[in-house]
Amino acid sequence: MNCVFVQLRCFPGKTYEVADELYATEIASELYSTSGEWDLMMKIYIEPDLDIGRFINERVLTIGGIKDSLTTLTFKAY
Repeated sequence: MNCVFVQLRCFPGKTYEVADELYATEIASELYSTSGEWDLMMKIYIEPDLDIGRFINERVLTIGGIKDSLTTLTFKAY
């Protein structure tokens, strides 16, 4: 499994709606509200045979209320 972190910036007033919809999809193993430049951070495990970019674009970024995203791939746990 590929561990991927996705940070999301939401349109004003939409963060809770986005979080509720993401939670309902059950694709994130963890979902956090954050301070700073980004509103939400989620941890996703993606099957190795799936295209990560396509997965994020089709399963996450189609949710209304998301303005920007930043995806971070991980390589090795210590």
